[in-house]
Amino acid sequence: MTTWPILSLVTFLPVVGALIVYISRGDDEAARRNSRWIALWTTLITFAVSLILVWRFDPTQPDFQFVEKAPWLANTITYHMGVDGISLPFVILTTGLMPICILASWKSVTVRLREYMMAFLLLETLMVGTFCALDLVLFYLFFEGGLIPMFLIIGVWGGPRRVYASFKFFLYTLLGSVLMLLAIMALYWNAGTTDIPTLMHTAVPRNLQTWAWLAFFASFAVKLPMWPVHTWLPDAHVEAPTAGSVILAAILLKMGGYGFLRFSLPMFPAASHDFAPLIFSLSVIAIIYTSLVALMQEDIKKLIAYSSVAHMGFVTMGIFAGTTQGVAGGVFQMVSHGIVSGALFLCVGVVYDRMHTREITAYGGLVNRMPLYALVFMVFTMANIGLPGTSGFIGEVMTLIGTFKISIPTASFAATGVILSAAYALWLYRKVIFGVLKPSLASIKDLTLRESLTLMPLVALTILFGIYPKPVLDMSAASVQQLVNNYTTAVTAVKAAGLLQ
Repeated sequence: MTTWPILSLVTFLPVVGALIVYISRGDDEAARRNSRWIALWTTLITFAVSLILVWRFDPTQPDFQFVEKAPWLANTITYHMGVDGISLPFVILTTGLMPICILASWKSVTVRLREYMMAFLLLETLMVGTFCALDLVLFYLFFEGGLIPMFLIIGVWGGPRRVYASFKFFLYTLLGSVLMLLAIMALYWNAGTTDIPTLMHTAVPRNLQTWAWLAFFASFAVKLPMWPVHTWLPDAHVEAPTAGSVILAAILLKMGGYGFLRFSLPMFPAASHDFAPLIFSLSVIAIIYTSLVALMQEDIKKLIAYSSVAHMGFVTMGIFAGTTQGVAGGVFQMVSHGIVSGALFLCVGVVYDRMHTREITAYGGLVNRMPLYALVFMVFTMANIGLPGTSGFIGEVMTLIGTFKISIPTASFAATGVILSAAYALWLYRKVIFGVLKPSLASIKDLTLRESLTLMPLVALTILFGIYPKPVLDMSAASVQQLVNNYTTAVTAVKAAGLLQ
């Protein structure tokens, strides 16, 4: 099962689906129906094939598995694919969420439906490719290529200010990535290769480490996004269609954290150690400041968007703590946040489809008409807070434990974010779900079967990983341990040489 190119199959199957959608014919209604079903079956088959990776993956091996390698450009840049315990969870998260996104768009998107489904399928290929690429140039192509379908999804199928939001998203992320391209060229001139596994074991000169770290940081910090380059995110979320917000929060944001794990720590360990206090400061500001901003929001989507920035603060803090618990907690927190934040945006989409408003003041007393919705929304609200027994608790606690070992003040300030998240999340829940039923909501209907199919798997995973996080933690344990060991060894060696404070 490991001799055939399974990673290429998982990566490029959605492109095949997009081509079938493109060539499918029929009248308007038939074309729409075909587009929906082709996209759904393509994403389901891709997810099923990706589960073979989990089945055949050896979690005791820290190195890359399912490796595919072939000469590509001038025998210098190779088509090199592979996954380890850090990248595989994100591949599965991506392929697992895509069928849910297609189902969520089943009724809400009616304009240019074929193009919409094609954009989503192409986006899936580019996201999976980002997590599987083992060549810097290949990674860059997938990483940047994902901008184009997302730009179109927001700009064509978004809200009233969609053009402004899509251009802001595009320009912010592109600007940081231009600097990353320069750093990739510098690494090639230094090592004579763009092969990621080779570069992870190549000593980068101290001066180049600093500049390359800053260049990669510019790209990943915007993508994550970190404070203060986070301002594109609330606009993008508010204007994006529901499924676009799900993918943006659940997958695209994680590319920044994945970049820190794949490049910053292993390739530039001394620079990562030097800049850790900066990351800690920005993370704490993000956790506290954006939580306070979330408390002031009047739009449900904007509140959840700001909460995403706060939760990503825990991720960056844990990663740059450089401890086993911190890095493992960062990986788990990203997977958990992908499930929980994606589900919260789906919950917003449910009421938006019925009432066509996201204003918090427009809702109230929904528990009287939508008891099942109230229960589902409560599970994800509690996970967003980090309630024990939900997946949100595991990641936050692990990142805090890992950071406490390195910087007690940082972890102490970050812990206040847990209190603030409870404040804005419970306030939102009380305003929307409890209280007197608004007259305009008297005829609102509870979850349909299709909506239940999109939300119930996420409810199950949120509770399962909260009670039994072992599958995710075990999958990434060996790779995380190797990453931390290599990072610690490199920092110790540089300290011994007197080049590090």
